[in-house]
Parts: sequence; structure tokens; C-alpha cells
Amino acid sequence: MKRRQFITLLGGAAVAWPLTARAQRPQQMRRIGVLEALAADDPAAPARGAAFAQGMQELGWGIGQNLRIDYRYGAGNVDLFRRHAAELVALAPDVILASAASIVTALQQASRSVPIVFVLAVDPVGAGLVNSLARPGTNATGFSAGEFSQNAKLLDLLKQVAPGVRRVAVLRDATVAAGVGGFAAIQTAAPSFGVELTPIGVHDANEIERGVMDFVRGPNDGLILVGPLSSVFSFLGLIIGLAERYRLPAAYNATRLVTDGGLIGYGSDAIDQYRRAASYVDRILKGEKPADLPVQAPTKYELAVNLKTAKALGLTVPPTLLATADEVIE
Repeated sequence: MKRRQFITLLGGAAVAWPLTARAQRPQQMRRIGVLEALAADDPAAPARGAAFAQGMQELGWGIGQNLRIDYRYGAGNVDLFRRHAAELVALAPDVILASAASIVTALQQASRSVPIVFVLAVDPVGAGLVNSLARPGTNATGFSAGEFSQNAKLLDLLKQVAPGVRRVAVLRDATVAAGVGGFAAIQTAAPSFGVELTPIGVHDANEIERGVMDFVRGPNDGLILVGPLSSVFSFLGLIIGLAERYRLPAAYNATRLVTDGGLIGYGSDAIDQYRRAASYVDRILKGEKPADLPVQAPTKYELAVNLKTAKALGLTVPPTLLATADEVIE
């Protein structure tokens, strides 16, 4: 082989070797933490995780291929939120997905640098998670659960199904903005519906049970759960049971409670938010910063009605309401 041919061949190989090496090199594994407000055995948890995973897959991320996800479940316990937040931050993930404002707070207490994408967060500005919806300016951004005003919709729905209701117990967590703002929205609407409100705290099971028991007087009583849901996950069965025991028509700020026997539920579509969250996680993994990504409002709300519960309470659900419901349980 002539010297010039050898040099040309060697030069070509030098170019080809790095290309071959790059083609054979495995993709970089990125790490995501997920801190879920639900319990690990909650029936809603798998669907939420699947929606997020599907969203990531559609964007080119495969679990076990170029993506690892570490899950933690808080079961509505603030102490668990803080402990799991510290655990996930210690794993040095590229992004953390959080499912409630109280969880974002715990994560930001653990780190102000790890990027956070949240879903179902009520009043992220008031809760101090972001500086503004348009320009978050912090290490967190995501998808809000909606405006406080939507809680007034719960009173409207309750009166449509149970027009005779004149007194309403409102279960809310007065220690967080979501509970305070949600109750205030219902207070504003109450006079136009001719309804008297009684707030009830949700600190523990005894407070809830005692509050409902002291409230109940007669057939014109009703109940609304404002929450937020992350504050009452441990008491959802108790709340639905109390409504059944005292024959209280009840409206809840999440449709999942209707599946468990609640009368009527209304709120932002959780599955849709988890699916949409994948787009923000993807953008952050590709170099964008949470501080620059605007907080987005819900695009889908759900309405669910339980006709079996309505029948047990002697109520007739208006056909116009049934026609707009996303889910009807018979």
C-alpha cells in the first residue's frame, strides 16, 4: 500500500471511530423524583403515574432506557411530605414532580435549586411557590388546580341537586391558602343562594366528626368539602361516611369521592394535569428553567354524579345536570 493511500485510510478511520463510538454509546439516564400526595395503595395513584409516564414516552423518554423515576407517597401527611422531600432531594434528581402546593412547600424547604414541576396546586402565588403566574421566578412551575371562585360552583351544584338546603357545613383547612380562599369564595356566593354557612376544621378525625355532629339539625342541611384534598386524604372515608350517616347532600371538590359514594363532585381533571406535566418536565430536561415557564391553568374540569346516593337521599338529579356530567354512577 502506498504511503499516501495509507494516510488517507488512517484519516478516514480516525473520523469513523468517534462516530461509531457515539452511535454505540448508551443514552444518558436522567432521573426524576415524584412526590405524590396520595397513599401508595390509593386506587387513583396508578392512573396518575401512568398518565405522566405516557406523556413522557410520547416525548421520547423511556423508563429504564433514558429515564429513571423514583416515587414517594405522602398519604396526606405533612410530616411525610417533609421527610420524602428530603429523601428525593438527596437523590439529586434532574426534576421533581409534585402533586400539591403543600408538597412544593416541603420541597422548596429542602432545596431552592432542584427544578420542580407541580400539578393540582391551589393558589401557587398566594402559597409562595412562585412570584407570579406569568414569570414564576423560582425553582418551581407547573399547573394550578384553578381559581378559588370555582368553589362557588360547588354550592351551585349542591343547590341544583338539593334545592331545599338552607344550611351548609364547609370542611376546609384554615391553615392553608386553599382552604381559606375556597371558603371565602363560597361565603361570597352564599347570600344569593339563601344559604347559611358553618366552617368546620379538618385537623384530625375528632375535629371533623365532632364538627359535623354539632352542625346537623334537620333535612335542610348540606355539606361541602373545600379541602384542599391533600389535607384530608386520611379522612375521605370518614367524611363520606358522615354524610351518609346524617343524610347530608354533599358536594366535593374532586370527582374521585363520587366513586366512593359521594353525591356530587367537581374539580380540575387530575389525569389531564399529570399528562400535561410531562411537557414541562421534558422542557426542563432539555435545558429550560422553571423560573421562565409560566404556570398554566386547568384546561379540563370534571363533573361526576352518583345517582345511587341521590336515590338514597330521596333526591332527583335534574336531567340538564346529568347531561353535562362526565361520569354518572348508577
